[in-house]
Amino acid sequence: MKTAAPPTIRTAPLRSAAFRRFVLANLISATGSAMAPLALAYSVIGQGGGVGSLGLVLATNTVPTIAFLLMGGVLADRLSRSRILFLGNLLAAAAQGALAVTVATGAATTTTIAVCGFASGTAVALTGPAAQGAVSQIVPAEHLQRANALLRLPSNAVKVLGPAIGGLVVAVSGPAWALAWDALTFAAAALLLLGLRLDAPLTVTSALSDLRAGWTGFWSRTWLWTYTAAGTVLVAAWLAGFQLLGPVVAAQRYGGARDWGLTQAAFAAGLLGGTLVCLRWKPHRLLSVAVVTASGLALPLAALGCGLPLPWVLLAAVLAGIGLDIAIVAWTTAFQQHVDQAEMGRMSAFNSVGERLAIPLGYLITVCAADAWDNRTVLMACAGLIVVTTVLNLCVPDVYRINRRASAGS
Repeated sequence: MKTAAPPTIRTAPLRSAAFRRFVLANLISATGSAMAPLALAYSVIGQGGGVGSLGLVLATNTVPTIAFLLMGGVLADRLSRSRILFLGNLLAAAAQGALAVTVATGAATTTTIAVCGFASGTAVALTGPAAQGAVSQIVPAEHLQRANALLRLPSNAVKVLGPAIGGLVVAVSGPAWALAWDALTFAAAALLLLGLRLDAPLTVTSALSDLRAGWTGFWSRTWLWTYTAAGTVLVAAWLAGFQLLGPVVAAQRYGGARDWGLTQAAFAAGLLGGTLVCLRWKPHRLLSVAVVTASGLALPLAALGCGLPLPWVLLAAVLAGIGLDIAIVAWTTAFQQHVDQAEMGRMSAFNSVGERLAIPLGYLITVCAADAWDNRTVLMACAGLIVVTTVLNLCVPDVYRINRRASAGS
């Protein structure tokens, strides 16, 4: 399999018109995506749905992402990634636009919302692997870490303000307007991404052969599949402890929604801080740094589980956010430097499937553990699971071999 020569740049990422276009598309899309979860929840509530209806909607958004990710990975290694990103964002725009119309006209039901969620989940499956490979086509290896950090900087900044603005929009004008804005941002991002015009890999094999070859390549990279397995457990424990039990514990022992909102804002601020760290710090041992810094997610779980005062919980959330963003940038850079361009879509898809499986796994952990232990015990168990998983991953020798390429000075 041969790959067409990508249009790379040899200067700082932001001096490239192609990279600026990519960053702008991500920023515009992020402004809508930050408001969408709240708008979606209140769309379900507004048409009389409860927890069960919301769970069904969330499931129909997650299931197609898991089901179609491998197909998205194969396509990302066979077709123009800019074209895939264009079509995926266009599909997401159509899904959110249709949802906005049904909500605005009062025609929304759990079924129609779920159908739109299925389309949105399919779009994520198509664009995820393509986006990973697109960055390394646009930016040369020596600038990948800075490019990855710059991509996360505006999106993390939006995460700090977006939910609050989204809540205000939903409260004042209803969820339909927030959903319509999300659709508009996807459409604008689609047009920007189409203008990248990235070359497609040249392939002579069938899609099924590509998938089999992709699995062989994934399994042969011990560092890749062990990191994916560890990440699945870590994300599941984080979802179970922070996303699901966190609000419950906040209501029981802290100031409820107010204090939980502060905790989430602290975590988002930490993510932003982690991005700023990555703009300056260029660690050599990329993969081991990613493994260690991700373990910071155990801190807020332990703080909540121990019933520490709110200031300590907020500090733990900030540190967890900093560590997680450093881990994401370090991991993404290591992946882009150590996976061939022609395989990047499939390798990214296999890795993402593991992370997506963590969502139902996290829910399952919570349901099973809630019957046997109290919430604080479950939180401590989740924190312990993150620590143990980190230690086991650090026992893999290949983790210390996936370092910054000698030619990648930044």
